Amino acid sequence: MEDNIFQLQYALDTFYFLICGALVMWMAAGFAMLEAGLVRSKNTTEILLKNVALYAVACTMYMICGYMIMYGGDMFLSTITGDGVAGAEEAATYAPSADFFFQVVFVATAMSIVSGAVAERMKLWAFLAFAVVMTGFIYPMEGSWTWGGNAVFGMYTLSDLGFSDFAGSGIVHMAGAAAALAGVLLLGARKGKYGPNGQINAIPGSNLPLATLGTFILWMGWFGFNGGSVLATASVESANSVAIVFMNTNAAAAGGLIVALIVARTLFGKADLTMALNGALAGLVAITAEPSTPTALQATLFGGVGGALVVFSIIALDKMKIDDPVGAISVHGVVGLLGLLLVPVTNDASSFSGQIIGAATIFAWVFVCSLIVWGALKAVMGIRVSQEEEYEGVDVAECGMEAYPEFVGAKGSGI
Repeated sequence: MEDNIFQLQYALDTFYFLICGALVMWMAAGFAMLEAGLVRSKNTTEILLKNVALYAVACTMYMICGYMIMYGGDMFLSTITGDGVAGAEEAATYAPSADFFFQVVFVATAMSIVSGAVAERMKLWAFLAFAVVMTGFIYPMEGSWTWGGNAVFGMYTLSDLGFSDFAGSGIVHMAGAAAALAGVLLLGARKGKYGPNGQINAIPGSNLPLATLGTFILWMGWFGFNGGSVLATASVESANSVAIVFMNTNAAAAGGLIVALIVARTLFGKADLTMALNGALAGLVAITAEPSTPTALQATLFGGVGGALVVFSIIALDKMKIDDPVGAISVHGVVGLLGLLLVPVTNDASSFSGQIIGAATIFAWVFVCSLIVWGALKAVMGIRVSQEEEYEGVDVAECGMEAYPEFVGAKGSGI
Protein backbone atom coordinates (compact mmCIF):
# COMPACT_ATOMS: atom_id res chain seq x y z
CA MET A 1 0.00 0.00 0.00
CA GLU A 2 2.74 2.43 0.95
CA ASP A 3 4.56 1.59 -2.28
CA ASN A 4 1.43 2.40 -4.31
CA ILE A 5 1.04 5.72 -2.50
CA PHE A 6 4.67 6.57 -3.19
CA GLN A 7 4.31 5.71 -6.87
CA LEU A 8 1.22 7.89 -7.16
CA GLN A 9 2.95 10.77 -5.39
CA TYR A 10 6.01 10.32 -7.60
CA ALA A 11 3.89 10.39 -10.76
CA LEU A 12 1.90 13.45 -9.67
CA ASP A 13 4.95 15.42 -8.58
CA THR A 14 6.79 14.55 -11.79
CA PHE A 15 3.80 15.52 -13.93
CA TYR A 16 3.40 18.80 -12.06
CA PHE A 17 7.11 19.55 -12.41
CA LEU A 18 7.02 18.91 -16.16
CA ILE A 19 3.93 21.07 -16.68
CA CYS A 20 5.53 23.92 -14.73
CA GLY A 21 8.68 23.52 -16.83
CA ALA A 22 6.58 23.76 -19.98
CA LEU A 23 5.01 26.97 -18.65
CA VAL A 24 8.46 28.43 -18.04
CA MET A 25 9.52 27.36 -21.53
CA TRP A 26 6.50 29.28 -22.85
CA MET A 27 7.99 32.38 -21.24
CA ALA A 28 10.53 32.28 -24.10
CA ALA A 29 7.62 33.13 -26.40
CA GLY A 30 6.67 35.94 -24.04
CA PHE A 31 10.14 37.44 -24.14
CA ALA A 32 10.20 37.11 -27.92
CA MET A 33 6.84 38.87 -28.36
CA LEU A 34 7.60 41.57 -25.79
CA GLU A 35 10.97 42.41 -27.33
CA ALA A 36 9.67 42.22 -30.91
CA GLY A 37 6.96 44.70 -29.98
CA LEU A 38 9.33 47.14 -28.29
CA VAL A 39 11.95 47.34 -31.06
CA ARG A 40 11.55 49.06 -34.41
CA SER A 41 10.11 47.05 -37.29
CA LYS A 42 13.46 46.95 -39.11
CA ASN A 43 14.97 44.97 -36.22
CA THR A 44 12.15 42.49 -35.59
CA THR A 45 13.41 39.40 -37.42
CA GLU A 46 16.77 39.50 -35.69
CA ILE A 47 15.32 39.85 -32.18
CA LEU A 48 13.03 36.89 -32.85
CA LEU A 49 15.95 34.83 -34.13
CA LYS A 50 17.99 35.73 -31.05
CA ASN A 51 15.25 34.52 -28.76
CA VAL A 52 14.63 31.20 -30.45
CA ALA A 53 18.36 30.55 -30.96
CA LEU A 54 19.37 31.41 -27.39
CA TYR A 55 16.82 28.91 -26.12
CA ALA A 56 18.39 26.16 -28.21
CA VAL A 57 21.91 27.20 -27.14
CA ALA A 58 20.88 27.23 -23.46
CA CYS A 59 19.35 23.74 -23.65
CA THR A 60 22.44 22.32 -25.33
CA MET A 61 25.08 24.00 -23.16
CA TYR A 62 23.26 23.16 -19.93
CA MET A 63 23.13 19.53 -21.04
CA ILE A 64 26.84 19.45 -21.97
CA CYS A 65 28.26 21.09 -18.86
CA GLY A 66 25.94 23.55 -17.10
CA TYR A 67 23.88 21.04 -15.11
CA MET A 68 26.99 19.21 -13.96
CA ILE A 69 28.60 22.47 -12.79
CA MET A 70 25.47 23.60 -10.97
CA TYR A 71 24.26 20.37 -9.37
CA GLY A 72 26.75 17.64 -10.16
CA GLY A 73 24.27 15.75 -12.34
CA ASP A 74 25.63 14.51 -15.69
CA MET A 75 23.04 14.71 -18.46
CA PHE A 76 25.59 14.54 -21.31
CA LEU A 77 26.94 11.01 -21.03
CA SER A 78 24.12 9.21 -19.24
CA THR A 79 20.37 8.79 -19.39
CA ILE A 80 18.90 9.49 -15.97
CA THR A 81 15.86 7.41 -15.05
CA GLY A 82 13.78 7.20 -11.92
CA ASP A 83 16.45 4.97 -10.39
CA GLY A 84 19.29 7.33 -11.26
CA VAL A 85 20.93 10.07 -9.27
CA ALA A 86 19.52 13.56 -9.72
CA GLY A 87 21.57 16.69 -9.47
CA ALA A 88 19.31 18.39 -6.92
CA GLU A 89 18.90 16.81 -3.50
CA GLU A 90 15.20 17.68 -3.50
CA ALA A 91 14.55 15.36 -6.48
CA ALA A 92 13.71 12.33 -4.32
CA THR A 93 9.99 12.40 -5.16
CA TYR A 94 10.06 13.14 -8.87
CA ALA A 95 11.94 12.00 -11.96
CA PRO A 96 15.52 13.36 -12.06
CA SER A 97 15.19 14.09 -15.78
CA ALA A 98 12.22 16.33 -14.89
CA ASP A 99 14.58 18.24 -12.60
CA PHE A 100 16.95 18.80 -15.49
CA PHE A 101 14.14 20.00 -17.75
CA PHE A 102 12.85 22.42 -15.12
CA GLN A 103 16.33 23.81 -14.48
CA VAL A 104 17.25 24.23 -18.14
CA VAL A 105 14.29 26.50 -18.89
CA PHE A 106 15.42 28.77 -16.04
CA VAL A 107 18.83 29.10 -17.72
CA ALA A 108 17.15 30.17 -20.95
CA THR A 109 15.10 32.75 -19.04
CA ALA A 110 18.25 34.36 -17.65
CA MET A 111 19.73 34.62 -21.13
CA SER A 112 16.47 36.00 -22.60
CA ILE A 113 16.84 39.03 -20.34
CA VAL A 114 20.10 39.93 -22.11
CA SER A 115 18.66 39.92 -25.59
CA GLY A 116 16.23 42.81 -25.07
CA ALA A 117 18.77 45.11 -23.44
CA VAL A 118 21.27 44.85 -26.32
CA ALA A 119 18.61 44.98 -29.05
CA GLU A 120 18.89 46.90 -32.32
CA ARG A 121 22.68 47.23 -32.50
CA MET A 122 24.44 44.02 -31.45
CA LYS A 123 25.84 41.46 -33.88
CA LEU A 124 23.85 38.24 -33.89
CA TRP A 125 26.83 35.88 -33.75
CA ALA A 126 28.55 37.83 -30.98
CA PHE A 127 25.36 37.53 -28.95
CA LEU A 128 25.13 33.78 -29.53
CA ALA A 129 28.80 33.34 -28.66
CA PHE A 130 28.14 35.07 -25.35
CA ALA A 131 25.08 32.85 -24.82
CA VAL A 132 27.33 29.79 -24.99
CA VAL A 133 29.48 31.05 -22.10
CA MET A 134 26.60 32.50 -20.07
CA THR A 135 24.46 29.36 -20.13
CA GLY A 136 27.32 26.87 -19.99
CA PHE A 137 29.46 28.45 -17.27
CA ILE A 138 28.64 31.89 -15.81
CA TYR A 139 25.06 31.13 -14.72
CA PRO A 140 25.73 27.52 -13.57
CA MET A 141 28.60 28.68 -11.35
CA GLU A 142 26.55 31.23 -9.43
CA GLY A 143 23.68 28.75 -9.37
CA SER A 144 25.96 26.17 -7.75
CA TRP A 145 26.66 28.63 -4.90
CA THR A 146 22.96 29.24 -4.30
CA TRP A 147 20.54 26.48 -5.29
CA GLY A 148 23.41 23.99 -5.69
CA GLY A 149 24.49 24.56 -2.07
CA ASN A 150 28.22 24.77 -2.81
CA ALA A 151 30.57 27.15 -1.02
CA VAL A 152 31.60 30.31 -2.89
CA PHE A 153 35.16 29.55 -4.04
CA GLY A 154 35.33 27.09 -1.14
CA MET A 155 34.95 29.86 1.46
CA TYR A 156 31.31 30.10 2.59
CA THR A 157 27.83 28.97 1.61
CA LEU A 158 25.30 31.71 1.02
CA SER A 159 22.53 29.78 2.76
CA ASP A 160 24.58 29.63 5.97
CA LEU A 161 24.78 33.42 5.87
CA GLY A 162 21.00 33.72 5.73
CA PHE A 163 20.56 34.08 1.95
CA SER A 164 17.28 32.89 0.44
CA ASP A 165 15.94 33.18 -3.11
CA PHE A 166 12.86 30.99 -3.57
CA ALA A 167 12.52 31.09 -7.36
CA GLY A 168 15.27 33.40 -8.61
CA SER A 169 14.82 37.15 -8.25
CA GLY A 170 18.58 37.29 -7.88
CA ILE A 171 19.81 33.94 -9.17
CA VAL A 172 17.96 34.24 -12.49
CA HIS A 173 16.69 37.79 -12.99
CA MET A 174 19.39 39.94 -11.43
CA ALA A 175 22.03 37.65 -12.96
CA GLY A 176 20.56 38.14 -16.43
CA ALA A 177 20.41 41.90 -15.88
CA ALA A 178 24.04 41.99 -14.69
CA ALA A 179 25.15 40.26 -17.89
CA ALA A 180 23.00 42.66 -19.91
CA LEU A 181 24.43 45.72 -18.15
CA ALA A 182 28.00 44.63 -18.91
CA GLY A 183 27.10 44.22 -22.58
CA VAL A 184 25.26 47.54 -22.82
CA LEU A 185 28.17 49.44 -21.27
CA LEU A 186 30.61 48.09 -23.88
CA LEU A 187 28.10 48.29 -26.70
CA GLY A 188 26.98 51.89 -26.32
CA ALA A 189 23.63 53.49 -27.05
CA ARG A 190 21.67 53.32 -30.29
CA LYS A 191 22.38 56.08 -32.79
CA GLY A 192 20.08 59.03 -32.19
CA LYS A 193 18.97 57.94 -28.73
CA TYR A 194 20.85 60.71 -26.93
CA GLY A 195 21.46 64.18 -28.33
CA PRO A 196 24.62 66.31 -28.01
CA ASN A 197 23.01 68.62 -25.48
CA GLY A 198 21.87 65.89 -23.13
CA GLN A 199 18.39 65.46 -24.57
CA ILE A 200 16.84 61.97 -24.54
CA ASN A 201 15.03 61.02 -27.75
CA ALA A 202 12.24 58.46 -27.53
CA ILE A 203 12.51 55.55 -29.97
CA PRO A 204 9.02 53.97 -29.92
CA GLY A 205 8.48 50.27 -30.45
CA SER A 206 6.81 49.04 -33.60
CA ASN A 207 4.04 46.83 -32.22
CA LEU A 208 2.49 47.49 -28.83
CA PRO A 209 -0.22 44.82 -29.26
CA LEU A 210 2.60 42.28 -29.61
CA ALA A 211 4.36 43.68 -26.53
CA THR A 212 1.11 43.41 -24.56
CA LEU A 213 0.64 39.82 -25.70
CA GLY A 214 4.20 39.07 -24.63
CA THR A 215 3.52 40.48 -21.17
CA PHE A 216 0.42 38.31 -20.74
CA ILE A 217 2.40 35.24 -21.85
CA LEU A 218 5.12 36.03 -19.31
CA TRP A 219 2.49 36.62 -16.61
CA MET A 220 1.02 33.19 -17.33
CA GLY A 221 4.40 31.47 -17.54
CA TRP A 222 5.40 32.93 -14.19
CA PHE A 223 2.94 30.61 -12.46
CA GLY A 224 5.18 27.76 -13.58
CA PHE A 225 8.29 29.73 -12.71
CA ASN A 226 7.26 30.36 -9.10
CA GLY A 227 4.79 27.52 -8.62
CA GLY A 228 7.17 24.88 -9.91
CA SER A 229 9.80 26.03 -7.42
CA VAL A 230 7.68 24.49 -4.65
CA LEU A 231 9.03 21.24 -6.19
CA ALA A 232 5.97 19.14 -5.29
CA THR A 233 2.19 19.16 -5.21
CA ALA A 234 1.09 15.63 -4.23
CA SER A 235 0.55 16.29 -0.52
CA VAL A 236 -1.76 18.57 1.43
CA GLU A 237 1.13 20.76 2.59
CA SER A 238 2.74 21.15 -0.84
CA ALA A 239 -0.62 21.67 -2.57
CA ASN A 240 -1.45 24.49 -0.16
CA SER A 241 1.98 26.01 -0.73
CA VAL A 242 1.48 25.89 -4.50
CA ALA A 243 -1.89 27.63 -4.16
CA ILE A 244 -0.36 30.40 -2.02
CA VAL A 245 2.48 30.90 -4.50
CA PHE A 246 0.06 31.16 -7.43
CA MET A 247 -2.14 33.62 -5.53
CA ASN A 248 0.78 35.83 -4.50
CA THR A 249 2.41 35.75 -7.93
CA ASN A 250 -0.79 37.02 -9.53
CA ALA A 251 -1.38 39.62 -6.80
CA ALA A 252 2.13 41.06 -7.12
CA ALA A 253 1.82 41.43 -10.89
CA ALA A 254 -1.49 43.25 -10.51
CA GLY A 255 -0.07 45.53 -7.84
CA GLY A 256 2.99 46.31 -9.94
CA LEU A 257 0.94 47.26 -12.99
CA ILE A 258 -1.49 49.48 -11.08
CA VAL A 259 1.21 51.43 -9.25
CA ALA A 260 3.42 51.80 -12.34
CA LEU A 261 0.44 53.13 -14.29
CA ILE A 262 -0.39 55.66 -11.55
CA VAL A 263 3.23 56.79 -11.19
CA ALA A 264 3.61 57.18 -14.96
CA ARG A 265 0.36 59.18 -15.16
CA THR A 266 1.61 61.43 -12.34
CA LEU A 267 5.00 62.00 -13.95
CA PHE A 268 4.06 62.22 -17.63
CA GLY A 269 0.45 63.30 -17.55
CA LYS A 270 -0.52 60.34 -19.76
CA ALA A 271 -1.29 56.66 -19.25
CA ASP A 272 1.91 54.99 -20.49
CA LEU A 273 1.27 51.43 -21.74
CA THR A 274 4.93 50.42 -21.81
CA MET A 275 5.41 51.50 -18.20
CA ALA A 276 2.29 49.58 -17.21
CA LEU A 277 3.62 46.44 -18.91
CA ASN A 278 6.99 46.80 -17.23
CA GLY A 279 5.19 47.45 -13.94
CA ALA A 280 3.46 44.07 -14.16
CA LEU A 281 6.78 42.36 -14.92
CA ALA A 282 8.44 44.27 -12.07
CA GLY A 283 5.78 43.01 -9.67
CA LEU A 284 6.45 39.46 -10.82
CA VAL A 285 10.21 39.83 -10.38
CA ALA A 286 9.77 41.39 -6.92
CA ILE A 287 7.70 38.48 -5.59
CA THR A 288 9.84 35.75 -7.16
CA ALA A 289 12.39 35.76 -4.33
CA GLU A 290 9.72 34.76 -1.78
CA PRO A 291 6.15 34.10 -2.96
CA SER A 292 5.30 31.47 -0.32
CA THR A 293 5.30 33.46 2.95
CA PRO A 294 3.58 36.84 2.32
CA THR A 295 -0.15 37.37 2.57
CA ALA A 296 -2.00 38.35 -0.61
CA LEU A 297 -2.06 41.98 0.55
CA GLN A 298 1.67 41.95 1.28
CA ALA A 299 2.35 40.43 -2.15
CA THR A 300 0.28 43.18 -3.77
CA LEU A 301 2.21 45.84 -1.86
CA PHE A 302 5.57 44.26 -2.72
CA GLY A 303 4.56 44.20 -6.36
CA GLY A 304 3.44 47.83 -6.11
CA VAL A 305 6.81 48.90 -4.73
CA GLY A 306 8.45 47.09 -7.66
CA GLY A 307 6.10 48.82 -10.10
CA ALA A 308 6.97 52.26 -8.75
CA LEU A 309 10.68 51.50 -8.63
CA VAL A 310 10.85 50.32 -12.21
CA VAL A 311 9.46 53.60 -13.56
CA PHE A 312 12.04 55.68 -11.71
CA SER A 313 14.81 53.22 -12.65
CA ILE A 314 14.04 53.42 -16.36
CA ILE A 315 14.10 57.22 -16.17
CA ALA A 316 17.36 57.20 -14.18
CA LEU A 317 19.15 54.82 -16.57
CA ASP A 318 18.11 57.00 -19.50
CA LYS A 319 19.60 60.05 -17.76
CA MET A 320 22.81 58.03 -17.29
CA LYS A 321 22.74 57.26 -21.04
CA ILE A 322 22.44 53.54 -20.48
CA ASP A 323 20.31 52.56 -23.46
CA ASP A 324 18.02 49.62 -22.72
CA PRO A 325 15.28 49.43 -25.38
CA VAL A 326 12.95 47.20 -23.36
CA GLY A 327 13.78 48.22 -19.78
CA ALA A 328 15.22 44.77 -18.96
CA ILE A 329 17.98 46.02 -16.66
CA SER A 330 15.47 47.97 -14.57
CA VAL A 331 12.81 45.26 -14.46
CA HIS A 332 15.07 42.29 -13.79
CA GLY A 333 18.11 43.90 -12.19
CA VAL A 334 16.97 46.78 -10.01
CA VAL A 335 13.69 45.13 -9.04
CA GLY A 336 15.43 41.76 -8.72
CA LEU A 337 17.58 43.31 -5.99
CA LEU A 338 14.45 44.75 -4.38
CA GLY A 339 12.89 41.28 -4.36
CA LEU A 340 15.88 39.86 -2.51
CA LEU A 341 15.76 42.64 0.08
CA LEU A 342 12.04 42.06 0.71
CA VAL A 343 12.50 38.39 1.62
CA PRO A 344 13.35 38.93 5.34
CA VAL A 345 10.15 40.95 5.80
CA THR A 346 8.10 37.74 5.75
CA ASN A 347 10.70 34.95 5.94
CA ASP A 348 12.45 34.66 9.31
CA ALA A 349 14.91 32.09 7.96
CA SER A 350 16.66 34.83 5.95
CA SER A 351 18.51 37.97 7.02
CA PHE A 352 19.11 41.35 5.42
CA SER A 353 22.88 40.90 5.70
CA GLY A 354 22.65 37.48 4.06
CA GLN A 355 20.49 38.87 1.24
CA ILE A 356 22.93 41.74 0.62
CA ILE A 357 25.97 39.44 0.60
CA GLY A 358 24.18 37.00 -1.71
CA ALA A 359 23.10 39.75 -4.08
CA ALA A 360 26.60 41.24 -4.15
CA THR A 361 28.15 37.83 -4.82
CA ILE A 362 25.79 37.06 -7.70
CA PHE A 363 26.09 40.52 -9.27
CA ALA A 364 29.88 40.75 -8.95
CA TRP A 365 30.45 37.28 -10.41
CA VAL A 366 28.09 37.66 -13.36
CA PHE A 367 28.97 41.29 -14.16
CA VAL A 368 32.76 40.82 -14.05
CA CYS A 369 32.71 37.55 -16.00
CA SER A 370 30.32 39.03 -18.56
CA LEU A 371 32.44 42.14 -18.93
CA ILE A 372 35.47 39.94 -19.67
CA VAL A 373 33.59 37.82 -22.21
CA TRP A 374 31.96 40.80 -23.92
CA GLY A 375 35.36 42.53 -24.02
CA ALA A 376 37.03 39.49 -25.59
CA LEU A 377 34.28 39.23 -28.20
CA LYS A 378 34.59 42.94 -28.95
CA ALA A 379 38.35 42.56 -29.53
CA VAL A 380 38.09 39.37 -31.60
CA MET A 381 34.98 39.76 -33.75
CA GLY A 382 33.31 43.03 -32.73
CA ILE A 383 29.96 43.16 -30.98
CA ARG A 384 28.27 46.08 -32.73
CA VAL A 385 27.00 46.32 -36.28
CA SER A 386 28.23 49.16 -38.48
CA GLN A 387 26.51 52.54 -38.47
CA GLU A 388 25.13 51.87 -41.95
CA GLU A 389 23.75 48.47 -40.89
CA GLU A 390 22.17 49.96 -37.80
CA TYR A 391 20.50 52.68 -39.89
CA GLU A 392 19.28 50.15 -42.45
CA GLY A 393 18.14 47.72 -39.78
CA VAL A 394 19.79 44.58 -38.50
CA ASP A 395 17.09 42.43 -40.10
CA VAL A 396 18.60 43.00 -43.54
CA ALA A 397 22.22 43.13 -42.36
CA GLU A 398 22.16 40.07 -40.11
CA CYS A 399 19.28 37.94 -41.40
CA GLY A 400 18.70 39.01 -45.00
CA MET A 401 14.95 39.29 -44.48
CA GLU A 402 12.44 41.64 -42.89
CA ALA A 403 9.49 40.89 -40.64
CA TYR A 404 7.17 43.40 -42.32
CA PRO A 405 8.38 43.77 -45.95
CA GLU A 406 5.02 45.04 -47.19
CA PHE A 407 5.23 47.98 -44.77
CA VAL A 408 8.90 48.95 -44.83
CA GLY A 409 9.80 47.97 -48.38
CA ALA A 410 12.11 44.96 -48.57
CA LYS A 411 14.97 45.09 -51.04
CA GLY A 412 13.89 43.51 -54.30
CA SER A 413 10.23 43.54 -53.36
CA GLY A 414 9.39 46.19 -55.91
CA ILE A 415 7.83 48.38 -53.22
